[in-house]
Amino acid sequence: MLKPVTATLWGMEYSIHECPKTHRDDVASIFPQEDMQGMLIVPTCQKSDVNLVGWGEQADVEKDRLLERFVQFASCVCEWLMDKGYWADYIDPCSGLPMIHKNGNNVYGEVQGLVTLLGYQTQNAGCCKIILHPKWGSSVYPASFFTKAPLHELENAIRHAETVLAP
Repeated sequence: MLKPVTATLWGMEYSIHECPKTHRDDVASIFPQEDMQGMLIVPTCQKSDVNLVGWGEQADVEKDRLLERFVQFASCVCEWLMDKGYWADYIDPCSGLPMIHKNGNNVYGEVQGLVTLLGYQTQNAGCCKIILHPKWGSSVYPASFFTKAPLHELENAIRHAETVLAP
């Protein structure tokens, strides 16, 4: 882990990781045109106001709110990095597919990513596994982005996004 779990100004948690060997094949299948050398993964977690395992209007509204916040943050970081000439992309949490480099059709598993990178526990919920955040339980919205930028440039991009998107 290059940067331990840290919170943005609005409480979104993130950490920065070199892509571990155990995760490389999965990430390479998502981004088939990219060399995995130097690939950084930034998993994020947002605390939800409702348990997101359930169905219904309240859960749908909350998922939309958290999706919008993640997309604003990730797209701001990725655009800043790409403007500087670095490769970057983020995953659509609804589909698991990349949002910028749409060369493949494999999905990224957010749950498995958090298990591999942070050792988070999971729970079965019907036909799927859900992540259990150590503080928030299942009231969590995970989403990730990726880059090949150097760590210091990624940290600069995150600071820039925090400034631009500060509440």
